[in-house]
Amino acid sequence: MDKKDEGYNKAHEVHVLVLPYPIHGHLNPMLQFAKRLTSRGLKVTLAPTHYTAKSLHIDAGPIAIDPISDGCDELGYRNVESPQAYIERFRIVGSQTLAQLIEKHRHSSNSLCCLVYDPFLPWALDVAQRFGLRCAAFFTQSCCVDAIYYHVQCGQLAIPVTASSIELPAMPALQVSELPSLVSKPESRPGILELLVSQFSNLDRVDWVLINTFDKLEDEVVRWMAKIWPCKAIGPTLPSAYLDQKIEGDTNYGITLHDQNADCMNWLNTRETGSVVYISFGSIAELVPEQMEELAWGLKGCNYYFLWVVRASEEDKLPNKFKEETQDKGLIVKWCPQLEVLAHHAIGCFVTHCGWNSTLEALSLGVPLVAVPKWTDQPTNAKYVEEVWGVGLRPRVDEKGIVGRIETEHCIREVMEGERGRDIKRNACKWKMSAKEAMSPGGSSCNNIEEFVTTLSTLAKEY
Repeated sequence: MDKKDEGYNKAHEVHVLVLPYPIHGHLNPMLQFAKRLTSRGLKVTLAPTHYTAKSLHIDAGPIAIDPISDGCDELGYRNVESPQAYIERFRIVGSQTLAQLIEKHRHSSNSLCCLVYDPFLPWALDVAQRFGLRCAAFFTQSCCVDAIYYHVQCGQLAIPVTASSIELPAMPALQVSELPSLVSKPESRPGILELLVSQFSNLDRVDWVLINTFDKLEDEVVRWMAKIWPCKAIGPTLPSAYLDQKIEGDTNYGITLHDQNADCMNWLNTRETGSVVYISFGSIAELVPEQMEELAWGLKGCNYYFLWVVRASEEDKLPNKFKEETQDKGLIVKWCPQLEVLAHHAIGCFVTHCGWNSTLEALSLGVPLVAVPKWTDQPTNAKYVEEVWGVGLRPRVDEKGIVGRIETEHCIREVMEGERGRDIKRNACKWKMSAKEAMSPGGSSCNNIEEFVTTLSTLAKEY
């Protein structure tokens, strides 16, 4: 056995357990990080809930799948009466089943030495430390949004917010409307707000804080957080094919939720470079009927080609005869392979809700944005999209919170072919290069992952 093989086997002795919160936007980045670990020789076990494991097709490659119970094995969290009730049930049942899983793997050939957990599940830290495991909290939202929730948790940002704007360390001044919606309107979803701020309840005991961002993107706030916790940026957590191309076959997230019919790619192949507007509001956000109608007629008024993802549950909100009147210009689908779409040469603009995964994908693939945030972290992400990173525009809303058709048309036209659009496209290309650099050998996120692996390899001798 040569020294290279010896080094690989030494790393392979390291066994990491990854515990995600069971929603798509949290599963994807944590699974991608797990792939980065296995590509460096570590053994990784992913612990989704039983319901997640059976309802999704998870193609994890060399990553082992070993589910735990959240107390909702048959019907999942949506069948529980409230978010608070689900969180409490997961805490009680999950604490027991996670402990059983750790005990099981403690006696395997590759003994567990580390838990990477979603801080939506802060109790996981308590369970893992009872067994002497090292622990890394993996934050799936942006660093600036995480910092805002921390300020709420520690009482430095009192809610309800009474000032018209606030200033927090390492961030630009934020209008109240630019805060995460659960901070600006805490009465809207108190149970979810409690979940978000509780992420920091025991964070002082973790060994690492890993964040799905990269240093250049959020430089000041990453450095500020690193003064409080052992914080490392390890993103963007896109498949390797779109960044450094170092993991063979890593072309998608590996989690299938929808019918994988991708006829839209054939449609895009017939369009010219930068000629198509892509519209998607993710897997959760819902548009009120008036907003759907205004967006639809704004798209028609632009007269650009468009690809619009409209979930089955939202289809009845489309205006009458809209499909017929736009069939020569538009394609409406229930699902599309978003990474492939954003990477396609035909896409000129992405109208998005600014969920963090979608925002990172667009930044990493150099796609200009029209930011139409709906709730949670999205208003803050949209603020950064327009004013900090300069990669998009935020349409103005009316007194009812609706983006009108004229405003929609104006912003799309400006991004596609206006004077501001030229600057936006240049900035988008710059951030695309920065994202690739961060994940490539010698880049900041790549170095942080290497450091994490090296430290674990050293600590594994203790187990």
